[in-house]
Amino acid sequence: MDVVVAGQGYVGLPLAVRAAEVGHHVVGYDVDPDRIKRLTAGDSYVEDVASSRLRAVLDSGSYSATADAAAVAGFDIAVITVPTPLRDGVPDLSYIRSCARTLGTHLRPGATVVLESTTYPGTTEELLLPILEETSGLEGGVDFLAGFSPERIAPGNARWSFEGTPKVVSGIDAKSLSVIKGFYDSIFQTTVPVSGPKVAEMAKLIENVYRFVNISLVNELATLAAPLGVPIWEAIDAAATKPFGFMRFTPGPGVGGHCLPVDPLFLSWKVREDLGVPFRFVELADDVNRRMPDYVVGRLVQALAERHMPVKGARILLLGLTYKYNASDLRNSPSARVAELLVSLGADVRGADPNIPAGEDTPLNVSRVEASAEEVAAADAVVLLMDHTRFDLPMVEKHASYVLDCRNRLSGPNIETL
Repeated sequence: MDVVVAGQGYVGLPLAVRAAEVGHHVVGYDVDPDRIKRLTAGDSYVEDVASSRLRAVLDSGSYSATADAAAVAGFDIAVITVPTPLRDGVPDLSYIRSCARTLGTHLRPGATVVLESTTYPGTTEELLLPILEETSGLEGGVDFLAGFSPERIAPGNARWSFEGTPKVVSGIDAKSLSVIKGFYDSIFQTTVPVSGPKVAEMAKLIENVYRFVNISLVNELATLAAPLGVPIWEAIDAAATKPFGFMRFTPGPGVGGHCLPVDPLFLSWKVREDLGVPFRFVELADDVNRRMPDYVVGRLVQALAERHMPVKGARILLLGLTYKYNASDLRNSPSARVAELLVSLGADVRGADPNIPAGEDTPLNVSRVEASAEEVAAADAVVLLMDHTRFDLPMVEKHASYVLDCRNRLSGPNIETL
């Protein structure tokens, strides 16, 4: 098939490359010229897509990258994988609207458009479809096909590969579902068809709400267990020995990435907008998770005070700046809030993360250093925010005078766990 993947980020690029590898002719479309320049040079900026894989599909001619909207013409299937951020608590679907107008201009009879961007239930049929019909002059379900298939990208997940993760698929009618399922069957090992786009849209939100709420639960438990004198990590480990009725979640300095801090609030917004009632679980979970970086800083300030050291002027080393284990993604990372608070209190803050290339801009207004024995020893306090495998944790245990361990990876008289 002639395939267009609109959006060449963390979701779109893996899909585009995999589709090209299995034999489709793929055009990767993105409005960012810098991305296109790197892609055409065979330089991947997505950790789950090795540059060698990108160069292979470029050399074979099965994949090309472009910022020219005219190059999307003639597609059999177009997949939309553009961002859907929140703006002041309201879903921003401007990228979907813009992309739908671009694709609609080139939509031809018999073609198919699939939305993968995470959004609230109803977006495919109530927003995407009308724009495609208006710009193309064609009728959905009659002249062209459409549906929704939620992305399940998990950067750095060693257990579940991209193609090995089951793929939920839906269509606006039976024919749309059949064609969309057939396309994804060529890429994924398992597809899971559902009755319509709203079900697929809701399924994605349920997945993320489940994680969001359970993470907030253990985060709040951690803040309560400490003053009660209960080691929360040991208690969680004990609870996890139950072979049924329990799934292990662990506390941390907050949640990050595009999905967890954003997607559950799409559903919360939709419920308030359409039903006029709050989604209390999500709103409470959001409040708990947003306060975790503040809690981490509060614990650190307390620990320094117990050592007769003010936070102002203290040299503090943050280890692990990304939001996810062994990943390089900084989007919405709680480390940014931790650093911001410490800097505002007058601390001398430095950050180390071996997964972020040297010289790459970060949202943290702190000095970037290597996690060397010298840096660790020179710090008045070390905060382990993310326990990447590339960190030498035994070295940290040996040389740090004090560590606030947010991941329960260290031990010793100088270590305090979250």
